[in-house]
Amino acid sequence: MSEETGFTTMAGARAEGEAPQIGVGMLGYAFMGKAHTNAYKKIPYLMYPPPAIPRLVAISGRNKEAVAEAAKRYGYQRFYTDWRAMIEDEEVQLVDNGGPNNLHAEPSILAAQLGKHILCEKPLARTAEEAKEMWDAVEKAGVKHMVAFNYRFVPAVRLIRNLIDEGRLGRIYHFRAVYLQEWIMPHYGTPKIWRLDKSVAGSGALGDLGAHIIDLAHYLVGGFKSVSGLTTTFIKERQTADGGVGIVDVDDAFAAAIEFENGATGTLECSRFSAGRKNYNCFEINAEKGSVRFNLERMNELEVFWVGEDPKTTEGWHQVLVTEGYHPWWENWWPHGHIIGWEHTFVHEITHLLDAIVNDKEVGPHGATFEDGYRCAVVCDAIVESANSGRRVDIKY
Repeated sequence: MSEETGFTTMAGARAEGEAPQIGVGMLGYAFMGKAHTNAYKKIPYLMYPPPAIPRLVAISGRNKEAVAEAAKRYGYQRFYTDWRAMIEDEEVQLVDNGGPNNLHAEPSILAAQLGKHILCEKPLARTAEEAKEMWDAVEKAGVKHMVAFNYRFVPAVRLIRNLIDEGRLGRIYHFRAVYLQEWIMPHYGTPKIWRLDKSVAGSGALGDLGAHIIDLAHYLVGGFKSVSGLTTTFIKERQTADGGVGIVDVDDAFAAAIEFENGATGTLECSRFSAGRKNYNCFEINAEKGSVRFNLERMNELEVFWVGEDPKTTEGWHQVLVTEGYHPWWENWWPHGHIIGWEHTFVHEITHLLDAIVNDKEVGPHGATFEDGYRCAVVCDAIVESANSGRRVDIKY
């Protein structure tokens, strides 16, 4: 046992009532690096008793000064400018891959080959082929693997999944979802960043936003049978960092009609050109016994309509405040009505992964595995294929 922490390490014997430590190596220190690190630091005292104590071993990034500052700010023991060296660090047991999309495959595959567990940001890969290589690698290695589809871990979303599993909604007829943002509209003056470069990102709004609602559709409704897609790029040239002009070769927006394997139908729409929409991830499910509606910008709420209620007294949409102690994860938080935020989804998500690692549980069905990430990538590729060909495309996982 460590005298400093009072907890055993993963290599040591786990005593009764003690949580083992898991050494974390973080690839990336910006947006997702901050969000994930915040979760690691909160887990020991909020998800109490925790399945494991995350130990912030190392963080890596290309810029030495920036990654050194991140290590100091976040509390990592050391930093690397070479992600390979970080993954090879013997004290790193869980690799958290928050790098750009073109750095998802190679580091994750190396981590798997070295027997490290992996949390990889979404989209899992730039293409389905790349995602399949990653899935094959983690399956061969026998490590735990999860894609950071954090919206599965919103209490209201988990409540919807529970209602579906309990048969409360009955047969599902429709799923429609939009994910709208505005941050690359002309008035922001956004230059050609990596998210607008196909070689790095793989796609635009499709992989950035669409991956989330495709995964939610998979999680809540099931597999896709076919898609018909349309993609659009509104601004085809943007200023580069050196003052030049670069070609934008990814989509700014897409729309798709979908057919599910279970006979349900649906629509998906994503755009980063939606004025006034900050992070508008909104979906509705219409089913045999009722309908549910969710809006991420009001993530502690859920709207429900139940078929068969008295039209004179109770029929209508009901707004449910998802903050009761019996709602998913709420026993770890505050009294009802005291809302939580976007960052807490990562606390739930990473706790789930740590539990799977320590207690040898399955990551799925509630956590998104690399198989789920691959299935999402198959749909993304099919939407692009449909948009390019003008034809409906059958989904083949």
